[in-house]
Amino acid sequence: MRRREFITLIGGAAAWPLAARAQQPAMPVIGFLRNTTPEDSVHILAALRQGLKEAGYVEGQNVAVDYRFAENRYERLSELAADLVRRQVAVIIAGGNASSLAAKAATTTIPVVFATGDDPVKIGLVASLNRPGGNVTGVSFFTTELGAKRVGLLRELIPTATTIAYLMNPNNPYGELEMQEARTAAHALGLQILVLRASAERDLDTAFATLVQQRAATLLVGADAFFLSRGDRLIALAARHAVPTMYFVRELAAAGGLMSYGTSQPDAYRQAGLYAGRILKGAKPADLPVILPTKYELAINLKTAKELGITVPYPLLARADEVIE
Repeated sequence: MRRREFITLIGGAAAWPLAARAQQPAMPVIGFLRNTTPEDSVHILAALRQGLKEAGYVEGQNVAVDYRFAENRYERLSELAADLVRRQVAVIIAGGNASSLAAKAATTTIPVVFATGDDPVKIGLVASLNRPGGNVTGVSFFTTELGAKRVGLLRELIPTATTIAYLMNPNNPYGELEMQEARTAAHALGLQILVLRASAERDLDTAFATLVQQRAATLLVGADAFFLSRGDRLIALAARHAVPTMYFVRELAAAGGLMSYGTSQPDAYRQAGLYAGRILKGAKPADLPVILPTKYELAINLKTAKELGITVPYPLLARADEVIE
């Protein structure tokens, strides 16, 4: 073999891997938008990655995820959503009502997969559950629709209660809707409802001071990312003031809260990951019906009940899906 031919062969062989890599398709990027902090989303993100894995995608191997967290500041969501659109991500996964609506408002072309706690038709995310239409679909765990049920469970736990306190975040654009449903349910049971508002750490102490002053017998915590991020503080205040408290996710009951009732948020995000994977493979959001919860979970922490001096009625205990001891 002539020297020139040998050099040409070696040079071509060395260049081939570079050319092959250049021809490989770019790794798709998923945008993730949520109102919470990264620290408050660890279990959610683990579930999301599990869903992506079940769909055939592993972060860092064949898909990238670009995260945007609003740090419990709802006013930041629109700009964060717009930033993901400017990046031209392949799909946006949005967690929560406000994040999902911000993502929808930011784009009519990039697919949006939501994981939201409210009725997505009622709040204007989709045209219908079976035929979402447009570029938006997802999973609803109907957290905010369960306020009335939680009021009833609290009444069953403390039948002598005459006043129930309700804690809401005034910055949550959908918190008022949930509060009104809880108010209606309380009045139907002959209960007075004391509405407390908190959107910052210092507000929590004020809210509990008002609760004690007004002698509310129980507390219902509204479904809001801020309260999830301050779960340890809420649980500590409820214990200090001996207030039987109902939460909206089991994670707070497992952390020491008395009771929780709702659907599994991690499972909702796992299914959102599955939907995102299907869209990356070519499915259209308009053809993917909204996934609805099939199971609602009641968790009761018996250790906390004992510390509060509460005997949980047997019929209520028997209906619990999880008893924490």
